[in-house]
Amino acid sequence: MKSELLEVRDLKVAFTSRKASLPALQNISFALREGEVLGIVGESGCGKSLTSLSVMGLLPKGAEVTGGEIVLAGKNLCEFSAEEWCKVRGKQAAMIFQDPMTALNPLVPIGWQIAETAMVHMPVSRKEAHRLALDMMERVGLPRAEQLFREYPHQLSGGMRQRVMIAMALICTPQLLIADEPTTALDVTIQAQILSLLQVMKEETGAAMLFISHDLGVIREISDRVMVMYAGYVVEEAPVKELLNDPKHPYTVGLMKSIPDIEHKDKPLYTIPGRVPSLAERGEGCPFTSRCPHAESLCLTHVPSLTEQTANHFVRCHLYTNPGRDWEGDE
Repeated sequence: MKSELLEVRDLKVAFTSRKASLPALQNISFALREGEVLGIVGESGCGKSLTSLSVMGLLPKGAEVTGGEIVLAGKNLCEFSAEEWCKVRGKQAAMIFQDPMTALNPLVPIGWQIAETAMVHMPVSRKEAHRLALDMMERVGLPRAEQLFREYPHQLSGGMRQRVMIAMALICTPQLLIADEPTTALDVTIQAQILSLLQVMKEETGAAMLFISHDLGVIREISDRVMVMYAGYVVEEAPVKELLNDPKHPYTVGLMKSIPDIEHKDKPLYTIPGRVPSLAERGEGCPFTSRCPHAESLCLTHVPSLTEQTANHFVRCHLYTNPGRDWEGDE
């Protein structure tokens, strides 16, 4: 069995101001082995991107880690200085952002943006970085690499810009790759190409991957395991096939029921009632209580523990911590 590359232990993140401290992530714990892909799913505002930004040390202004550990290759990143973080980003861990147009520098040719990553983290000359960048551009499927090297982000299509982001992320062969909804802004055909590219590059480099998406179809395609997040909590985690075939948490069940069914075109599309509570609206109990069809008084006052129901299948719900209560997930 491959060793664990990344371990996140009881991570807590809060947005703080002079008036209050609002918890955004609560007791997030997971591990990622070498070469493994962990998919993270959930609605907007559930904490998916904040989790990935925490791992990269790129929390937005006002947010801070208030507890827990982020251990990468045996080192606790939460203890790192700004200078030490800079040595990790791009070299040991790299990130592919959702919108490459805002992530890329509009004033620098894309080739030199890729080459700069190599020059910062590797003992190479400008000429050698140029060669490495051209080679990586060809590996990620960018045509006319020599010509594209001198072009600017606005001159490329959305799919090509995302390939540039992948090239930048992989040029230093990081151990950990974080992809934050990298296919959301792309059409279906280009989306399939990018997913295929990520799988090929992962196999070639051996990198572990955190793949963030709200699309369960994409998660099924690329992930080994899935972690479902809701309102800053991990509510369910399991191997991908087991979770999608046998979801247990009411929120996961709702997500699965929301997927359009081509065999029942006349059937109204299911929606989970309500919305994800804002940071200020999150109380003491289970955050899904107001939307849950199985909520009881206990849910209003106590957050359930994340418990293992079957081998490697974890659920955070009172329906499973109180054995006397029966229900059927597909009702």
